[in-house]
Order: sequence, then structure tokens, then C-alpha cells
Amino acid sequence: MRILISPAKKMRVDTDSFAAPTLPAFLPETEKLLAALRTMSPTQLQKLWKCNDSIAALNQARLETMDLHRQLTPAILSYEGIQYQYMAPGVFDRPALDYIAAHLRILSGFYGLLRPFDGVTPYRLEMAAPLSADGAKDLYAFWGDKLARALAEETDLVVNLASKEYSKAVLPHLPAHIHVLTCTFGEQKGDKVVEKGTMCKMARGEMVRWMAEHHAQQAETLQHFDRLGYRFSPAHSRAEHYVFLKEDI
Repeated sequence: MRILISPAKKMRVDTDSFAAPTLPAFLPETEKLLAALRTMSPTQLQKLWKCNDSIAALNQARLETMDLHRQLTPAILSYEGIQYQYMAPGVFDRPALDYIAAHLRILSGFYGLLRPFDGVTPYRLEMAAPLSADGAKDLYAFWGDKLARALAEETDLVVNLASKEYSKAVLPHLPAHIHVLTCTFGEQKGDKVVEKGTMCKMARGEMVRWMAEHHAQQAETLQHFDRLGYRFSPAHSRAEHYVFLKEDI
């Protein structure tokens, strides 16, 4: 089993908790993306990043001094978004850390496919950003089927907790024998299941934490997830798509 999650825009440096034991597997590709970003003007970068002046200035300064090999933070501790706050990997015990090391993979526009303890440096590059690099028109074309092939070598079961922006960089390229289980966290509104962005991020983080605490190995185990008021809905679910509905409290 491999669990796929998205990264977060907000990142931090933490070289004190513990050293990053490994480098990202696709570092040569990352170096090409870094080179492409460094050819762009401040105006072009801000347009690519779709951010305000202060965030653009911060990330332009990062580009100028970026070192992909030194002063790195383990990826799982580097991202600071809502999903990671609810996952709370900083307080995992050793068995839970061992579990995510083996099972969790983070998708990244800049780094491709990250293991939780790969060393990273703060960057800004969403998967959907229209960056042309190495002859590719965008990042989906740049990464092609590389990430899917790497994932397929590790497992025959993928639990997809990533957003559509990131999962589409992998799922369409996976071999037919790989079982993909996508999880939806929503609320019943009439005949529809409606997802809310913030709640989805919270639930995805909680799901990873729950899986790590229960050492989940089989897809069916996830049906017992019951945090943040969510419960598995057999009526809305299929073998390849589990739906969890938030109960009224």
C-alpha cells in the first residue's frame, strides 16, 4: 500500500528535529526545474506563482540562494498546510513514523514524488503551474509517467488522498493492475455529496494519522475511519471509491 497526498504551499525550515536521511529520488529533474525558474523575470515568476508582492519577494529570494543538497528539512516536517496540521507528524511515535516512512508518498510539482523523510528546501511551484521546462509545455508533460512508474514499482494498491490537481499527475499513467482507492470526505446535500475544501484537507490529514496509528495494510481497513464526525457510507461507496459522510452533530 502507498498513500498519496498533496503538498502545501506554506513551508518551513526545521533542521533541528532530526536530519533528513535521504534525498528526493527525482533530484536531477528538480535541478532542471530550478534552472528554468531562474531564467524567469520577477514579473514572470509572480504571474506563475499567482501570489502577492511579499510572497513573490520571499520566493524570489529563495530561488537565488536555493541549495538542493544542504540545510534540508524532512518533507513531512516542512509542509505547514491544514492537512499537515491535522496529521501532526511532529508528535508521531516511532511505530507511526516507521509506518509513514514505508507507506506515505507526497506529490510535488517541484520534487515529483517524495518519501516523508526526503530532505527538501522551501519552494513555490504548484503542479498546475504553467511552467515550461526541458521541452515540456507544463509540469504534467514534464513529469509524464515517471511518477506513476516509480509508484507502480513499490505497490499494487494506491490510496489516493491527493487533490485532483496532484493526483492527475499520477493516476492516468498507472498500469491497469494497480488498484487505486480514492477517498472522498463530504456532506449529504439532497441527492449529492458535497465536499468542502478546508474540511477535506482536515480529514485527509486525520486519515493519514489514523492509518499510521492503526498500521493499516488493507483497503477494507479504511472503512473503520471515524474521525471529525465522518463515517464510511456503504451506499455511496465502491471498491475503487470510498465515501465518508460527515454526520450531523
